[in-house]
Amino acid sequence: MANSQPMTEFCEPIHRRVLKATDTRRRPLPDMLRVQESWVATAEKRTLLWLAARTPNQISPDHLTMLGFAAQIGAGLCYALASRHRYALLGAIACLGLNWLGDSLDGTLARVRQRLRPRYGFYVDHMVDSFGALVLMGGLALSGYVHPRIAIGLLIAFLMLSIQSYLATHALGEFRLSFWRFGPTELRILLALGNLGVFWKPVVHLFGGRYRLFDVGGAIGLAGMGLMLVVFTLQNTIRLHREERIPQ
Repeated sequence: MANSQPMTEFCEPIHRRVLKATDTRRRPLPDMLRVQESWVATAEKRTLLWLAARTPNQISPDHLTMLGFAAQIGAGLCYALASRHRYALLGAIACLGLNWLGDSLDGTLARVRQRLRPRYGFYVDHMVDSFGALVLMGGLALSGYVHPRIAIGLLIAFLMLSIQSYLATHALGEFRLSFWRFGPTELRILLALGNLGVFWKPVVHLFGGRYRLFDVGGAIGLAGMGLMLVVFTLQNTIRLHREERIPQ
């Protein structure tokens, strides 16, 4: 088992003034390599730079973060309403589009304007994403178009992949925004296309049986996310083991 004891257990007690002098608020965020290799990454970057250059000065990155969060909550509410009114599925597509705009443009706008707050942005963005995913999958679970267990499984898989990514950021200095060419934008596109498919034909016939379209898509997505989690966890573990070999 890897040695996980904190170094403070091996140190002498530190005086309060020393702790104040080394206040973590004054430490810069370590250099971090952003890994974005998704299918639409190039076109998306060009679009975001074009939008950032034309965004009014009154709109700040924080405004966009709040827009993305509100839109994701709106998508979850639309899914919950879709159990009674299927046209709410179309509303969810509009909310997913606004979520992409706010969630993707906030960081680009901060970089274009040279108003970066790396630790603040990293923390707030990903806590917002976590709460937003909870509401989104909760709405799906209540929609009647997908089995609640599949929706819960997708939420767990998303959070586990997020944990893996955040730990890799700290341990390896690499923040991975996509896995096997799939990133948040591709997932939004697939979900929006799924909404259109469910709107017209919520049930499909496969292997002699009838299944809800979102159940089939959710099961495939769950299997793919689970495989990603296992592969990247093993890959990063092997890499760290090789980089931190203990001399014999």
